[in-house]
Amino acid sequence: MTVPYRRILTMGLAALMLIVTAASGDASPAPADTDGARAFEWEIGTWRSTVRVLAEPLSESADQWLQFAGTSTVRPLMDRRANALEFEVSGPSGRIEALNLRLYEPQAGRWSLTFVNIRDGLLTPAVYGGFRDGVGEFRGDDRLGDRPIKVRFLIFRPGPDEARFEQAFSADGGTTWETNWIAVDRRIRR
Repeated sequence: MTVPYRRILTMGLAALMLIVTAASGDASPAPADTDGARAFEWEIGTWRSTVRVLAEPLSESADQWLQFAGTSTVRPLMDRRANALEFEVSGPSGRIEALNLRLYEPQAGRWSLTFVNIRDGLLTPAVYGGFRDGVGEFRGDDRLGDRPIKVRFLIFRPGPDEARFEQAFSADGGTTWETNWIAVDRRIRR
């Protein structure tokens, strides 16, 4: 079985995509921390990832969650002003492989997160944002099937060696959100 939706943002984990199609950014980014260019410094390394994915997001039957486990590895690029996340998890429903390229835009004071759909080898449009008060928020526009949606990706750090990534979709312009991706990463090594 293939996860039937396109974008599984996440990053740090959760980068996450199997059939993903990332969002493009129309949303205002969250203000970056003092040194926005180093906002993902904490994530460099290898992580054990556990992931729950909503099987049919934004549908009447949005109650079946699929379980996956594996690893994510974040490597620095360009003097740490960019990084690449490789994500591989599997479970009873199949396998998710993803690549997430993150670039810091100093002029805008924000990060862009662009996913690669490993299945078709295409880059998806980026989502944009940053960290504020320790929470990362990235937003953009996408499509789910033939309907436009908004995407929100959140990153939480409950401790120095743990991170939680949540992706949500909105079909009503961002008034309400349905979480469809929850990933928890625990550090294996730096």
